[in-house]
Amino acid sequence: MSRRRIILVAVLLVGSTAAALVARSALLDTTAAPAMTQAAETWLAALAPEQLARARREFSDPRRRDWHFIPKFERKGLVCREMTPAQEALAFELLRAAVSQAGYDKARGIMELDEILRIHEAEKARNIRDPKRYFFTVFGTPAATGAWGLSFEGHHLSLNFTVRDGRLVDSTPQMFGANPATVKEGLPGLPPAGHRILRDEEALAFDLVGSLTPEQRERAIVAPEAPKDIRGVGEPALPNDPPTGISWRDLTDRQRELVREIVDVYCGAMVPEVAEERIRLIESAAGGWDAVHVAWAGATEPGIGHYYRIEGPTFSIEFCNVQPDAEGNIANHIHCAWRDRTGDFE
Repeated sequence: MSRRRIILVAVLLVGSTAAALVARSALLDTTAAPAMTQAAETWLAALAPEQLARARREFSDPRRRDWHFIPKFERKGLVCREMTPAQEALAFELLRAAVSQAGYDKARGIMELDEILRIHEAEKARNIRDPKRYFFTVFGTPAATGAWGLSFEGHHLSLNFTVRDGRLVDSTPQMFGANPATVKEGLPGLPPAGHRILRDEEALAFDLVGSLTPEQRERAIVAPEAPKDIRGVGEPALPNDPPTGISWRDLTDRQRELVREIVDVYCGAMVPEVAEERIRLIESAAGGWDAVHVAWAGATEPGIGHYYRIEGPTFSIEFCNVQPDAEGNIANHIHCAWRDRTGDFE
């Protein structure tokens, strides 16, 4: 079957979960998965037997869908701190194969923020704040055929990938967090004051909400206070809530450009083929961009709790900044995620 015909079949079936899965399997990249497979094989081959027992699980293991970004004492996988420098370098080559340079830089930057927390929280941070307390897990056997998965996870990070028959078929949940969202006090050898790992995710959204007319705000702002966190944290699927907020159809051209820029920031954490696939799925779903909604809750200025959601039939973006940082600065602690509405971990 030709590529064009496959795409046509997917478009004709849009509007259902099955259709989204057909489109996804028909259009996925052909370069990222082989690179991930090779990198996974190389890393696993470098591990000692006792390390391999922690690093590798069956694809059917329920822990593959057990994700979270809180600073848990116990996690699946092999922690960076228990790897040799050479093994750790190979692990991060695996991460490099799975994400874009932007995604890789975000991940390493988020890990670095844990050192800031360790210093500020002192005794409270013992055994829980650690820039090397991040875990790699491979589920199944990396190969050109069959299914296998990858999890890279720790405080404020959860990146999850599924490969089937040599194709990267899912890259969600994709969760990044930042505490502090903006570094207030630079420390020696660490990011300087003003550094923002997730700057664009927040700044572009403030540009968008600031551009809304009073009439648009009535539809877009769904609550005077931000929720405590994003939805479905730790759950393998999002709640099936109906879309809320203002529709794409009711935005100006400039506002639509801002929505696209925000979407591109989240997609841009992944390799280009995956980012492009996410956009294709938005465009081929029932209603296309017209089915996308934007919702805001809380303050419309920095320094006070704020939240937004951008979602359509195939995806959901959520951003929440309500918690204080380690120094007590209000709303300086971000959680944000891209979720697949047709099913994470598929």
